[in-house]
Amino acid sequence: MRNGSGETLSMKNQALQMDWTPTPEEISQSNVAWLMQQAGVETYADLHAWSVNNFETYWATAIERLGIHFSKPLTRIVDLSQGKTQPVWLPDVHMNIVESCFSAPPESTAIVFQAQGGEMESVTVAELKTLTGRVAAGIQQQGFQPGDAIAMLMPMTVECVAIYLGIIQAGCVAVSLADSFQPKEIRTRLHLSNAAGIFTQDVIRRGPKTHPLFSGVVEADAPRAIVISADGNVDLREGDVLWTDFLAREPFTSSVQCSSTDPVNILFSSGTTGDPKVIPWTQTTPIKCAADAHFHQDVHPGDVLVWPTNIGWMMGPWLIFASLLNRAAIGLYDGAPTGEEFCRFVQNSGATLLGLVPSLVKAWKNAGATKGLDWSQLRAFSSTGECSNAGDMRWLMAQAGNKPVIEYCGGTEIGGAYITGTPVLPASAGTFNTPALGLDFVILNEQHEISPVGEIYLMTPSLGLSTTLLNKDHFKEYFAGTPPGPNGEILRKHGDQMQALPNGFWRAQGRADDTMNLGGIKVSSAEIERLLLQVPGIKETAAVAHAPEGGPSLLVVFTVRKADDNSAAEEMEKAMQQVIKTQLNPLFKIHDVVWVPELPRTASNKVMHRKLRDQYQANI
Repeated sequence: MRNGSGETLSMKNQALQMDWTPTPEEISQSNVAWLMQQAGVETYADLHAWSVNNFETYWATAIERLGIHFSKPLTRIVDLSQGKTQPVWLPDVHMNIVESCFSAPPESTAIVFQAQGGEMESVTVAELKTLTGRVAAGIQQQGFQPGDAIAMLMPMTVECVAIYLGIIQAGCVAVSLADSFQPKEIRTRLHLSNAAGIFTQDVIRRGPKTHPLFSGVVEADAPRAIVISADGNVDLREGDVLWTDFLAREPFTSSVQCSSTDPVNILFSSGTTGDPKVIPWTQTTPIKCAADAHFHQDVHPGDVLVWPTNIGWMMGPWLIFASLLNRAAIGLYDGAPTGEEFCRFVQNSGATLLGLVPSLVKAWKNAGATKGLDWSQLRAFSSTGECSNAGDMRWLMAQAGNKPVIEYCGGTEIGGAYITGTPVLPASAGTFNTPALGLDFVILNEQHEISPVGEIYLMTPSLGLSTTLLNKDHFKEYFAGTPPGPNGEILRKHGDQMQALPNGFWRAQGRADDTMNLGGIKVSSAEIERLLLQVPGIKETAAVAHAPEGGPSLLVVFTVRKADDNSAAEEMEKAMQQVIKTQLNPLFKIHDVVWVPELPRTASNKVMHRKLRDQYQANI
């Protein structure tokens, strides 16, 4: 019998290879060791149990450790009067999370930045605070009001970080858009978020090449735009304004105070049908980001976190809060992260943590991009977005003198991870060795029985978990129809498949539903399939993810022709790729097209994506 990763289920009985073991000194210097002292426990297993059974104490301890600032004092951690499916975290406080982002010494480094082909620069905490305040003041001068949603379509740069924080400081809500989105996807998300404005660039520059951004904003019929341009040569619409004219001379001297439940960020997560889910992060979600980074990635003041990502995906905002709330610096490289120049930036920036999606590791390995570089300053790697290949991860660990990889798996609606790693336990490449602190889960099979292989269900409550959706019924999406836990707990759907391994390890098995991660980007089968029906001669398709050797997912499309079509298969496959590139995301590549006479369906006529995945896996 084979599962979706291509590994036999009997592998769970095989001994795992331990690829990294912490020294007593490394354990004693970790943030987890400090937390164990506070909790009064001797083992990590007891610590995790304490964090779940005493979740209010855990989050109170994390909040105090991070130094989160409140203008109205914290009196309660959570209000459960509406039940565990609708907790209200920090119900009595007034706060603006941006005020806690500048707690490091003013002269310390906040951002290390390099544009592709350029020189490395640094920005101090004081400089970032001033630039953020000038953005917030500019937002106010432009007539935006607290609560307005303001979109961002741009790469991760110094300006991007300041804009994101400035939007929140002004009491507005940042709307995260990936800079790879096509106009149709931009338009949909602007409509769903009711965005009142948008920050963008004229183009993205990659050496001598440029990729247009503002033209896509115009085509998407976006609201008024603030446009960053190197030369100011932009054909603005009426109401649009250049960045240089927008930026206020004097910074905002205060922050708009909000309740804990007020949104700071609107993000999008693909469901299996229809529009993407519109997920608001609140003032408390960044605390989950920072606490995870503090205890799982073991981030300390003065560290440098490099994680190639985008403001349009949750790891962009996560990186901002995980760094700044921990008094660490953000390492930003504005360019393709696949080559030697990026890898040299990791070295020269003094990065202590390097985050990535697993497909990047394969690219570095194949290109020899790390040859001759010294990554010994790294204390750890962290991997998210895709299933990891153990062989690739062992290669990665060796590039820094055998440093651990903290696997990190969660979602936009979690604000971080539900399963991850800890630096105080041995690590086996490509696996997880702990649920996230403050959170727990069970694995259930299709009969809703506890199983070593099956679907993940989260045990609530936990700070960071979403409690509302802006365009769907939150209870129906996450709680309706879920079975009770083994002790009657309320369980929350998540959709990942997971395999429990010996001695407290787990391995990701991809998605249990029809959603997939391609290059670290979550997308539904339905989104891909709707687009492919535009290709002449195609009757229907089923998009599935194939993860060879448990590694990053590849897109496989099962395709049925129309009865009267005689087009060449090769030309149709090219047309399919072109539609995905131009209307969905140019980063999504079709790995294989499988031509079939019909698609397998359930009695209710639903396409059996899981059966197709298993069929493809069995035949390769």
